[in-house]
Amino acid sequence: MASGIIPSPPKNPSLYQLILAKLLSIVKRIYLDHNASTPLLPESLEAMRPWLGADDFGNPSSQHTCGRWARAAVDDARSEMASLLGAGDMEIIFTGGGTESIFLGMAGLAIAAHGSGKRHLITQATEHPAALQTGAWIEKVLGWRVTRLPVDACGKVVREDFVRAFCGDTGLVSIMSANNETGVRQETAFFGAFCREKGVPFHCDAAQSFGKEPVAPSDWGADAVSLAAHKAYGPKGVGALYLRNGIPFESPLVGGGQEGGRRGGTENVAGIVGMAVAARFVSEKSAGDSSRLRGCVEWLWGGLKETGFFYRNGLGEDALPNTLNVSVEGVDGESLLMMCDLAGVELSAGSACRMGSVQPSHVLVAMGRSVGLARASLRFSLGRETTSEDIAEACRRVLEVVGRLREKHQNW
Repeated sequence: MASGIIPSPPKNPSLYQLILAKLLSIVKRIYLDHNASTPLLPESLEAMRPWLGADDFGNPSSQHTCGRWARAAVDDARSEMASLLGAGDMEIIFTGGGTESIFLGMAGLAIAAHGSGKRHLITQATEHPAALQTGAWIEKVLGWRVTRLPVDACGKVVREDFVRAFCGDTGLVSIMSANNETGVRQETAFFGAFCREKGVPFHCDAAQSFGKEPVAPSDWGADAVSLAAHKAYGPKGVGALYLRNGIPFESPLVGGGQEGGRRGGTENVAGIVGMAVAARFVSEKSAGDSSRLRGCVEWLWGGLKETGFFYRNGLGEDALPNTLNVSVEGVDGESLLMMCDLAGVELSAGSACRMGSVQPSHVLVAMGRSVGLARASLRFSLGRETTSEDIAEACRRVLEVVGRLREKHQNW
């Protein structure tokens, strides 16, 4: 949803939803949550329309004409994605999204390495939950030992810690390219080169880098890279896994033998087509967008930090250009996010809302933030349609919300 767009009200709304809908109708919405999901690119939607089922509805595994048309569309999209990543066509596997891509890449590499006796995974404490949970699966189901590396106060894995973690039975490394909460980049090229020297497969979750900066598996020395379409102006429910030719791999997802036998299940033709169109578009626009968005992020941070009770999480110069994560002193985290939403600014907390209570961000806790500051955090993630006027207005509204919450907190 782009800035200013009012979402459709739910069917059978509750009283709270009715009140919220009324507020939404009179307050301009400013969407600053692009790391969660981006608006679907109009060009992607148009390219997808023929494949949504009314006309071109064939199964790409069918041998008749209708099926062959669908197969051609998938193959064309595969070639497009391969070209953008500097890969071969058969090094691209389409999946049902970023989480599946991460599981497929990590689990498939681990299962293949399992028989060799190498049963040690190295990852980091600030990975996306999809990678952390896959690591836990590898630990529980395959019986591997897992090392979850700490990060420094800036959110980066320390090189010396990474090197020391290696041992004779290390069979897989998985470290993300950029963090979804803070935008902090990791040293993927260093990790990849070290893994290649040791003969250990290297998987990288690049869901947040995709569409914001170049994703280059060969430059990173990566054997597997996971992507999600909806993080880069493509549709939800589709992703891709780059898998280097020749790397030992045994798929945990069995079925009808699709995607070269590496990912069973009928391909989402419309989603795959839409992903490729969006990927081409953002790759051509990302350089100009990045420069502008970094300027907006720094201007926003300048307006917030003057108050003295906002703390920046992660270094701006070594983070994604669109992302700013801050913690706010002296406020309740759950109230902070709710009040920002009521003020028309759509953000994420650097934490997950579970069972009605805001849990402290595991990323910020790993970076050394207190539980209170890790709870009371906001992630601003800008997009290509975000304007400087949006940023100025969002800054004003957030400062107003925080001012009210701090005043209320001090009066308790």
